[in-house]
Amino acid sequence: MVEWTDKERATIQDLFSKIDYDAVGQATLCRCLIVYPWTQRYFAKFGNLYNAAAIMGNADVAKHGSIILHGLDRAMKNMDNIKAAYTDLSTLHSETLHVDPDNFRLLSDCLAIVLAARMGKNFTPEIQATIQKFMAVVVSALGRQYH
Repeated sequence: MVEWTDKERATIQDLFSKIDYDAVGQATLCRCLIVYPWTQRYFAKFGNLYNAAAIMGNADVAKHGSIILHGLDRAMKNMDNIKAAYTDLSTLHSETLHVDPDNFRLLSDCLAIVLAARMGKNFTPEIQATIQKFMAVVVSALGRQYH
């Protein structure tokens, strides 16, 4: 079980209260699909993902990026038991979608980069440490069903 300080809890809540879920979600998923093109195989139904411009202009990618980011609300609301909160999503991704669990880590890294780019100097090392800790727990919870 992960221990959260009051400051970490407040940092996570504050960070997510200030971000534009649609824009950050889209930018995060786009970055992941562009930088790690093998992740595109899970999104074949989204149509044209042949280059960066096509990915960035794809409405399905934008929509799914927002869904992913809104999915983090579940973790924020269940910080003391994120693994249990993500049991159904872990099962879906492992047993139905057959997503390589390492892709969750790649997406998490992309989220940190997008947040850093948007927040600039306000993305302090302390905020980065907190968001990376939070996302590491989410990634572990999503990959739990694979073990």
